[in-house]
Amino acid sequence: MKQFLAFVNKEFYHIIRDNRTLLVILGIPVVQILLFGFAINMEVQDIRVAVYDPTPDAFTTGIAERIQQNAYFTYLGNVHSMNEMEELMRKGKLELAVVFQQNFQENLVHSGDAAVQLLSNSSDPNRGSIAVTYATAIITGYQQEQMGIGRIPFQIQTENRMIYNPLMKSSYMFVPGIMGLVLMIICTIMTSVSIIREKECGTMEVLLASPLKQGAMVFAKTIPYMFISIINLIIILLLSYFVLEVPVNGSLLLLLLISVIYILLTLSYGLTVSTIVDKQINAVIVSAITAMIPVLMLSGMIFPVDSMPRVLQALSTIVPARWFIAAVRKVMIEGQGFIMVWKEVLVMIGMTFFLLGITIMNTKKRLE
Repeated sequence: MKQFLAFVNKEFYHIIRDNRTLLVILGIPVVQILLFGFAINMEVQDIRVAVYDPTPDAFTTGIAERIQQNAYFTYLGNVHSMNEMEELMRKGKLELAVVFQQNFQENLVHSGDAAVQLLSNSSDPNRGSIAVTYATAIITGYQQEQMGIGRIPFQIQTENRMIYNPLMKSSYMFVPGIMGLVLMIICTIMTSVSIIREKECGTMEVLLASPLKQGAMVFAKTIPYMFISIINLIIILLLSYFVLEVPVNGSLLLLLLISVIYILLTLSYGLTVSTIVDKQINAVIVSAITAMIPVLMLSGMIFPVDSMPRVLQALSTIVPARWFIAAVRKVMIEGQGFIMVWKEVLVMIGMTFFLLGITIMNTKKRLE
């Protein structure tokens, strides 16, 4: 029994002495429960909505007020024309538009029938359909309330129109996210072992004798992996278009440009990881964990960023896939141009240079 207890105490001692193992054992469950508890929120909130009412009356004003008071909506007010509404929708500033029929109250009183059109941005089909459901419930509730007051039977018809994804295919939502996830994992793991492999194989002396500067050496290491990643990108796009039937509504050249920038960013992150850890297996583990979990939880791939707590929304800004997925959806699904994705492109370029700078500095320290 004493020998058994001695082995148990020995194992406890090894675990406590190894800070990294202890951090993994105790830290990962805490991180996972917090992320899954807060990020997995199927409620859709902060839906940006506006109203187009060509002939305001008591009925249309009453419905608009109830939409404004609803906690799930962020009311942006009234638009003055359909062109203005379409422009806001195109720029991504509007997610749901409530369009009232001309002479709404007059039609309702005289014929007992009037129409409301609900236009939703369904590039994210889940968010779009839920926004329409919320608005329809408000209109139905208002109709029942007015019928109870006036004892007059009438019917408010709601017409739903899904912008960008009329068939409500889930692949429209998941393909950009899958592109971000696959490229992030593959590119990061491929490059994360590159510099460590040089050290473990004893070829660091060759690097020391090389006339190349650290920046040129790092860039040279990324070229083969970038070529392989571009092949993966082309395969993904071909499968998305021909098999999953996801269209490329915007510029294909712009989509490829955004993807190449993202590939450079993920390769740079892999190189940064390779200069921080000491073994190839550790590089693979760190790359897989830090690449997969943030993309799944914080990038907007599955769970809307707008529905997360403010802290997680702020944390998601440092996740490269968030900016890539947002840009791909705008170009691929919504057909937007460069003017609508310049922010995402600029952020990804800035991240790339930042990570390359860290990689070069850490490589220089290792070589010295």
